[in-house]
Amino acid sequence: MPELCRFYGIIIKIQSREHLPPHIHVWYAGHDSATIRIRDGTVLRGKLPKPQLSCVLAWIRLHQDELMDAWDLASRRMDPGKIDPLE
Repeated sequence: MPELCRFYGIIIKIQSREHLPPHIHVWYAGHDSATIRIRDGTVLRGKLPKPQLSCVLAWIRLHQDELMDAWDLASRRMDPGKIDPLE
């Protein structure tokens, strides 16, 4: 599962050959994880602490077009590349 970004202890990945809707996988502190829809930031599965979830949602809003491009590349089994972290 390619890593798209890492910031504030949060790791964001995208999986190739994944099911719809377009989403990312997010880990924090090695044990909290969530699957989040790219289009609107809905948590599809799992959970994250509120401060980290807020950071991820802000990051998604900033990089939504890049995330959709990464989803498209990953779904075609191509390298989705990296996306700048939240600063």
